[in-house]
Amino acid sequence: MKVILESSELLDILEKVEQGERLSREDGLALYRSKDLLLIGHMANIVRQRRNGDKTFYVVNRHINYTNVCKNRCKFCAFSRDEGEKGAYAMDIGQVLQEAEGVVKQGATEIHIVGGLHPKLGFDYYLEMLARLHERFPEVHLQAFTAVEIAHIAERAGLSLRETLRELRDAGLGSIPGGGAEVFSIRVRTELCAEKLSGEDWLEVMRQAHKIGLKSNATMLYGHVETSAERIDHLLKLRSLQDETGGFMSFIPLAFHSDNTFLKGHPRTTALLDLKTLSISRLMLDNFPHIKAFWVMLGVKLAQVSLDFGVDDIDGTVVQEKITHSAGADTPEELSVEEIVRLIEETGHRPVERDTLYREIVRPQSRLGPGWQIMEAQAPYGGVS
Repeated sequence: MKVILESSELLDILEKVEQGERLSREDGLALYRSKDLLLIGHMANIVRQRRNGDKTFYVVNRHINYTNVCKNRCKFCAFSRDEGEKGAYAMDIGQVLQEAEGVVKQGATEIHIVGGLHPKLGFDYYLEMLARLHERFPEVHLQAFTAVEIAHIAERAGLSLRETLRELRDAGLGSIPGGGAEVFSIRVRTELCAEKLSGEDWLEVMRQAHKIGLKSNATMLYGHVETSAERIDHLLKLRSLQDETGGFMSFIPLAFHSDNTFLKGHPRTTALLDLKTLSISRLMLDNFPHIKAFWVMLGVKLAQVSLDFGVDDIDGTVVQEKITHSAGADTPEELSVEEIVRLIEETGHRPVERDTLYREIVRPQSRLGPGWQIMEAQAPYGGVS
């Protein structure tokens, strides 16, 4: 091993990682250039172990995609429809409540809600959705509306971002998912999603959310037309905002799927790129408590392997995810808690059920069903200051 390290351009980076030093943009580019996947994974695992030990987190959750009608028709999206187009839909509030009912009875602690930018849904729709869900399921955390959706909702409401976020929070919004970030590069967004919220504006929504006490996640869609340098620059912008606000909980790299999109035929990401991107994310985002492998996009088997490449969160049960499956994902639409626990335990890590804010969940009688409790002594970020 010593001989390999002495001949590797990653030796200086390894020394930085072992000393807990921040990596530079040049370091990130060197990591992407390197073919030494195992060493990159080893370094990422040093950080993972330092932050979260042998814990691997999962959540019992349910995804609800309330509409696929969207005024933006991004080239990488297979989910969106124009209003009136075949297959277009928009749930009424009763349907949203019905979608949530079953899994909440089974013990879900999180409802994850995202959708398209519907040109006709008013502010009252979003407020009522949150308020009625919160009233019906007060113990369940509502993680809802990407930064792109929130900017759209603010526009529909005629309010500032701060005012919109406050009203959504007061209606029951608990935190914000990380979607819609894609890649912040102006070049990429001009080519693939010119009408979408800009990268800087996405960051501003998150900045305003963090300022009023709402936590969020962050994502990056990779494996399409972006370069390695654009990925690293994306990570650095996230790292800079986290230095400023401390409001991000986890980072989720999202592997691009091209089926049924304008980029149909574009090859899927390789296992090497997936594991390298997860590992590099862990190494570059030194101020993010958690790195999550979204098994819906990666595949269950690779998500399991990623737990030894810097990842400490395998997401959750999910239940009926539509967006990625519209683009050809061949993964299941949900996993049982038993399956998740088995996947984690096989890697030698310790499964830990969490809520959305990374507080540990205890279920005295069973893994599912009512009666779960939050370990109040657990810090919201899984023990990371």
